[in-house]
Amino acid sequence: MTVPAQPPQDAFFTVCVFCGSSTGDNPLFVAAARDLGHRIAAARWSLVFGGGDVGLMGEAARAVRALGQPVHGVLPEFLQQRERPMSHGESLELTQDLQSRKRRMLAISQAFVLLPGGFGTLDEFFEVLTEAQLGVQAKPIILVDTADYFAPLMGLLEHVVRHGFARPESLALVRRVPDGAAAIKILKQAEDRARHSRR
Repeated sequence: MTVPAQPPQDAFFTVCVFCGSSTGDNPLFVAAARDLGHRIAAARWSLVFGGGDVGLMGEAARAVRALGQPVHGVLPEFLQQRERPMSHGESLELTQDLQSRKRRMLAISQAFVLLPGGFGTLDEFFEVLTEAQLGVQAKPIILVDTADYFAPLMGLLEHVVRHGFARPESLALVRRVPDGAAAIKILKQAEDRARHSRR
């Protein structure tokens, strides 16, 4: 198992997927994770994820690797036993704690896609959303709303805006889509913008 200082450079565009270290209670969640992984690989992008070969994140990562695209895990040292890394095909980067894991994932990714997950997934979501709101980063944030999983979250965001704790335009920072196919369309637009900015 290698611990590189940088993610693999095989792909021009790098997508970070935040999702559960469990599979949840609905088989559609697993299907959505596999579908998104296959679509990311088919687009010839690399994946950044939480590093564990468990739950939805393991499903997405294995789907990307199955089609030969790079997978880069970022895993806090203390979680190595709880969220074991993939046995092969993953470049793994160990961090000191959860906070440094999030900073690293944000730094090396060009877009963020969320699948269903728990408190950790929501923590990662609010981290990238807050940075976008403050203008620290302008990378796409996409919710793949499998089985309306994120409907309550969107309701909470709207509630925050209604009560004056965030501006209405902040809601536009989050794109809520029904499936991986719709997420890929947004990501392709982001990839095109990234390519033009390099010229």
